[in-house]
Amino acid sequence: MKILLHICCAPCTIYPLRILRDDGHEIRGLFYNPNIHPYREYQRRLETLASYAERERLAVIREEGYPFELFLREVAFREQERCRHCYRLRLSHTARLAKESGFDAFTTTLLYSRFQKHGLIREIAEDIAGIRKIPFFYRDFRTGWPEGVRISKESGMYRQPYCGCIYSEKERYCRKIGNGDGGYP
Repeated sequence: MKILLHICCAPCTIYPLRILRDDGHEIRGLFYNPNIHPYREYQRRLETLASYAERERLAVIREEGYPFELFLREVAFREQERCRHCYRLRLSHTARLAKESGFDAFTTTLLYSRFQKHGLIREIAEDIAGIRKIPFFYRDFRTGWPEGVRISKESGMYRQPYCGCIYSEKERYCRKIGNGDGGYP
């Protein structure tokens, strides 16, 4: 099959790309992540992916610009459900592009990370597949987590310390305070 692979970052691409290619699929990548903040982080992840993709001879689609405002519009005042809205934003875009470009299916490297909400990703992707009338190729790539981490470290790849969104950045770098409301300083 010709599959459009939504890519969140280079390290998360290593294992899924190998498995999909080993299964005989033709893969093209898509870097669409309006959630990543700040812009320097977005650029660093994009540059790391570009370098990796060149080594692996992986064609990657990347739209011009930095559509961070789209992410903010989706999650503003819905921060507790931000992952749901973020996944839907990115996977809807991927499915639409896959359908318009003649791919047989779409999938995502988000299914590789132990830190993402795997069941929610699958649920949203399957819903979008039905709406867009293009198959979602499901595979639990988490089994390859140790391999992907090892390879990314051995190759000196930039490995980001948070999912990418402004909220996860805050959770990563700010210490929770015990004021009863779960607030941050």
